[in-house]
Amino acid sequence: MNKNLIAFVSFFFIVAAFGQTKQLTLEDGVLQQYRAFRPDQVLGFQWIPETNKFVYFEELGRKLMIADPSNTKGTELVSLSELNAALKTEFRSFWGIEWKDASTLILSDGANFYNYTISTKKGGLIATTPDAAAGQTLNSSKDLVAFTEANNLYFMDKNNAKVAVTSETNAGIVSGQTYARSEFGITQGIFWSPKSTYLAFYQKDETEVADYPLLDITETPAKLMNIKYPMIGQKSEKPRVGIYNLSTKQTVFITPKGAVDAYLTNLSWSPDEKYVLIAEVNREQNNMSLNLYDAKTGTFVRTLLNEKNDRWVEPEKPAFFPSQTSNNFVWFSEKDGFQNLYYYSIEGKLLKQLTSNKFVTQAILGANTKGTEIYFQATGPNGTNSLAYKVDLKGKQSLLTKNDGTHTVAVNHDGSYFFDEYSNHTTPSKSLLVDAKLKETVLVESSNKYKDYQMGTAEIKTIKSADGTTDLVTRLIKPSNFDATKKYPVLVYVYGGPHAQLITNSYLDGASLWMYWMAEQGYLVFTVDNRGSDNRGFAFESIIHGRLGISEIDDQIKGVDYLKSLPYVDGNRLAVHGWSYGGFMTTSLMLRKPGTFTTGVAGGPVTDWKYYEAMYGERYMDTPAENQKGFDEANTLNYVKNLEGKLLLIHGTVDDVVVMQHNMALIKKFIEAEKQVDFFPYPMHKHNVGGKDRVHLMRKVLQYVIDNNK
Repeated sequence: MNKNLIAFVSFFFIVAAFGQTKQLTLEDGVLQQYRAFRPDQVLGFQWIPETNKFVYFEELGRKLMIADPSNTKGTELVSLSELNAALKTEFRSFWGIEWKDASTLILSDGANFYNYTISTKKGGLIATTPDAAAGQTLNSSKDLVAFTEANNLYFMDKNNAKVAVTSETNAGIVSGQTYARSEFGITQGIFWSPKSTYLAFYQKDETEVADYPLLDITETPAKLMNIKYPMIGQKSEKPRVGIYNLSTKQTVFITPKGAVDAYLTNLSWSPDEKYVLIAEVNREQNNMSLNLYDAKTGTFVRTLLNEKNDRWVEPEKPAFFPSQTSNNFVWFSEKDGFQNLYYYSIEGKLLKQLTSNKFVTQAILGANTKGTEIYFQATGPNGTNSLAYKVDLKGKQSLLTKNDGTHTVAVNHDGSYFFDEYSNHTTPSKSLLVDAKLKETVLVESSNKYKDYQMGTAEIKTIKSADGTTDLVTRLIKPSNFDATKKYPVLVYVYGGPHAQLITNSYLDGASLWMYWMAEQGYLVFTVDNRGSDNRGFAFESIIHGRLGISEIDDQIKGVDYLKSLPYVDGNRLAVHGWSYGGFMTTSLMLRKPGTFTTGVAGGPVTDWKYYEAMYGERYMDTPAENQKGFDEANTLNYVKNLEGKLLLIHGTVDDVVVMQHNMALIKKFIEAEKQVDFFPYPMHKHNVGGKDRVHLMRKVLQYVIDNNK
């Protein structure tokens, strides 16, 4: 080799080495993943209604740009100063804008709602809601705002006057808010009809639901804060749906056809406003009926469909109407083992099973103007992906997104174009405009924001679950200076419960950036999505029914077996950490598989399922009266004598999801068993620790692992 080539090669490796001279701090790992390290993307993308034009933000939302497929290099549509001058406001960005029509913007500062017309450069105030208002919800024509104040429901009319829909003096009767603790896909409590003739809303009677005490330590003396918390097997909310007629100023109510504490879920309006569709689920959550009601009278019309399953039936998506001129609707169901789409008439006749995929449909993205094509998001055959598809009313399906990965897609009004932004294992982010023939135009392609940092790598593999046949996805993060001849300690990060998936085909593979920081401290960080987790179908997820912590633990131990098979893993230095369901898994693994892990850190753990809330807990465990054996088997309090190694328990003191009684009950049992454990509270934090305090939390967690996993 000649000297010049040797010099060049040496120079290359020196540059390569010194190119990655920056080191991640733990503060970076906790706070900067979606800030300083956020990939270059198209910010604020929206299609302008009924056009092929789109808008996006520049200067972090301070400039509103407009472009179209023929000229994707945007021009400024309106400046922030121009907008503020016209509205006499002080908006600091365009974040949160909505479109009333192709020329009119809607903006809100939280309490006040404004419109602004692009062509005239004029606008004004639509409504002002009270300081104590919450849940503000605009109607479809963007000229009425409904909201809640305390336990009642109101709206601001077109004269900006406050109209009371309910006036309950009993604080236990709550209108217009979410209920069932936001299970069943319930994310709102206010539902305008398409033409604003009616205003539907949830109302819950929680007068018989037990008060649960939380302590506010910010006052002197400290103050009791009671919340309504229906625990498994105890009295729960009694729901009904109100329908307020704006013309008559009268309200009719719909109550469950079954027991008074059945669940009324997934409310939707028919396009002609004649009907309200409600999925009623019995308290046992094994029987669901999609019922049709007359909007004017609240009268039951018919049951459109019924589903039963011995494990559970869990509707999470309301009926979707692809055409605004037809009452035919699309319904999500996993009755065949995977979430698929079914097309029904308003009479309840199945017109067509639109999809028959052996993978999970995740969401409907919309439909074209004619209502002949429906766009939806689904995993595809690889459950770590999130792809976009379309299907017509005859069931002809096609894949829209060419690349594997995790996609965010927005389709224009007629389906002639769609916006696609995605990442995957090797792609930080790529933003595309795609036409009907799937020809792509690149709008933005991000560089690797971590390229100057010492960063490890992640390996994505599969192992067999404890059943010997099911594939489980694993992620193993290694340090940047990984040496296969060394033995590394491992931190296993676990969640393990339903409605969650830790490993995705996205940049960093779904990992939190702090895991890469931990790897640079000389660790391997390992995760396996066990049976019971999301996006693999009903059989995969529902294996946990009635026996939480059995299949999940078995699969996590298979992950441990895999780790111990690797020559560079120190099988005597394994630690485990998780939060919420992952806290339940951490304590369960430490106590039911003693000696496997030297160290565990459990945040906000469920310790005894009888203390958990009814809506989630009864779906997966039934009640103690029905399944005492399952509750005893899952109860971590029954295994405290088995503890080996070091265990740190963490809890937010005002946690209203997994109440602190879980940890207190477990600690009491440890004391009785004369077992030493560590406990750290986060005062006035709820179910997780957010903001700058999260750095303190992760330093506490990771330093505890480093200090004790020996």
